[in-house]
Amino acid sequence: MSLTQIIDATASAVAADEKNASVVFRAAGSSPDGVASTIRARQHVLTVDEPPTLGGADTAANPVEYALAALVSCQVVAYRFWAAKLGIALNGITVEAEGDLDVRGFFGLADDVRPGFSAVRVAATLTGPESAERYEELQAATDAHCPVFDLFGNPTPVTTELKVTTRA
Repeated sequence: MSLTQIIDATASAVAADEKNASVVFRAAGSSPDGVASTIRARQHVLTVDEPPTLGGADTAANPVEYALAALVSCQVVAYRFWAAKLGIALNGITVEAEGDLDVRGFFGLADDVRPGFSAVRVAATLTGPESAERYEELQAATDAHCPVFDLFGNPTPVTTELKVTTRA
């Protein structure tokens, strides 16, 4: 099914019943030892680890690298989606992201330093036959509708729940 067909089918399903617009995504992880973890999302398994300087064995990307990867991949999807929706020819996309993180926040070395990124920069390179103005229109639509871009740019309510299992 093409992106245009998916767009049309989704629009029809949501028009028929707004409840069809609500989706819940899930991920679960475990860590039997150390700082590495195994994450499951649907049928997919990801490994997450830290570099040795942060207590890991460097067997996989770390959580903030995965966050940047999520941003990059969501931008790629959104560029493709909005190019199809707006009728903009797009031959290729390369997206890069980098984030500034001060580890004093994570390690509790400075209470006035947040543990997350203080800044994130995204650079998209688009290739195709359209004018620069059309690609700027595409960038604006992508940034306005990319879910992970939204997560980075806006506060999202997060609740936590602690479950404790004690063993005798």
